[in-house]
Amino acid sequence: MDLSHQVKPDQIDLLKNVKKVFFYRICGTGMGAAACLLKENGFHVEGGDLNFYPPMSTYLESTGIPCKKLEEATDDYLKDFDLIVVGNVVPRMSDDARRIEQLGVPFISFPSALGFLVLAKQNVIGIAGTHGKTTTTYFLTQILENLGKNPGYFIGGVIEGRPPSRLGDGSYFVIESDEYDSAYFEKFSKFRSYHIDHLILTSLEFDHADIFESIENIKDEFRALIPNVEGAHIYCENYPAAKELASEFKGKQITWYGANSVEGPSILNVDEKGTTFELIWNGKKQNFHTNMIGKHNIENISACLFFCLNEGFPAEDLQRAISNLSLVKRRQEIRGTYGKAVIIDDFAHHPRAVEATLEAIRSRYPDKKLKVIFEPHSATARSSFFQEGFENSLAEADEVYITKLPRPTSAKGAVDLDVQKVVVKAKSKGKESKVLSSTDEVIEVVKNAGKEDSVILVLSNGTCLGFWQSDFIHEIQK
Repeated sequence: MDLSHQVKPDQIDLLKNVKKVFFYRICGTGMGAAACLLKENGFHVEGGDLNFYPPMSTYLESTGIPCKKLEEATDDYLKDFDLIVVGNVVPRMSDDARRIEQLGVPFISFPSALGFLVLAKQNVIGIAGTHGKTTTTYFLTQILENLGKNPGYFIGGVIEGRPPSRLGDGSYFVIESDEYDSAYFEKFSKFRSYHIDHLILTSLEFDHADIFESIENIKDEFRALIPNVEGAHIYCENYPAAKELASEFKGKQITWYGANSVEGPSILNVDEKGTTFELIWNGKKQNFHTNMIGKHNIENISACLFFCLNEGFPAEDLQRAISNLSLVKRRQEIRGTYGKAVIIDDFAHHPRAVEATLEAIRSRYPDKKLKVIFEPHSATARSSFFQEGFENSLAEADEVYITKLPRPTSAKGAVDLDVQKVVVKAKSKGKESKVLSSTDEVIEVVKNAGKEDSVILVLSNGTCLGFWQSDFIHEIQK
């Protein structure tokens, strides 16, 4: 590989005269959002990809960023740019990688581009952790807006009625801070490039087994980040790995929250109007109410509240700011009804996230039968690492349906998840359970669920064997 034109942290001078930027594989969620931020920050931005699909394709079109198929982007055309931002979907040793390396144009990952060209001058709040990054980033963005601020944000999800990123006025910039690596030539976590001033750590467990071998590898990434975070540190106490990590940085003042924390949250009441809960701040009890339900959502909101309290916002203003929040799409998203059944779409793909989502849905629909369709889609979800975890968490549903693996796992040191064992565990608890092998079988489960008062919860960070792209979706009543 020829990485002589890769822009490295000690080569910031190479970016001083950058005006024209090309995003190579622009249609990814992170790449598209980053491209829009650079455009908003005054750069001339264009991009290319193999294919363009909604919602990112339509959003890019609405912003006026010129995009073209990569096959139409000639080398001479690309050489006219000052910088090429390379998507993480470009594989090492691929034709695309060789082409980029041979152009002679400086190239960079999108996290580094964001860090150098946008975030270095912002007051950055990084939201990191195994679970809840996207949701918490969106919660904090809404709360700051409801407090009259104009925060910038970068959210790795689809949001109804707003773009996935915005520059804001510089007072606050809230960014989803992913631990996944940045590019084929930059094998460290994205968040290490974001110039984070304040850190919210929502959770810390093993995940991403295709790039990390152990929880210690993930902690190493945080070990490189934490010394550089000079502002607030707000961590969830529910996770032993987070407490172990914090013990290594005794000079950092950490605000702890979570079910095991003295400060809370303590949930006082849950009903059809939402959740009332209590926090302790500076030794004083504070009650709050939000329209959100689910212990994990209340903990995520609590992290945001502790940050805002630390910033000096009054508790009574914060009460108004959290009273009516929204979720990112594919987080407990009610897609509609089919017959008597409510259809809910959720992104959960880790045993703890599955457990938390089932708990939240049960609290909202306590009298309905809960039927779960789970697609193990990510590399780690498809692996044996979470075999027991999925067996136990899914068996809490009334009926359990798991799809066949879309492809073998790429997780290091693991074999494929045994979906039949998941079925056997559910059946041992007296639950209806089955492996689904096709879109038609998924549709059949939904049709049968519609015959009785039930909730069908589809858990997948993919398409669930193509279910969400099928024509049957038009039969779901909005």
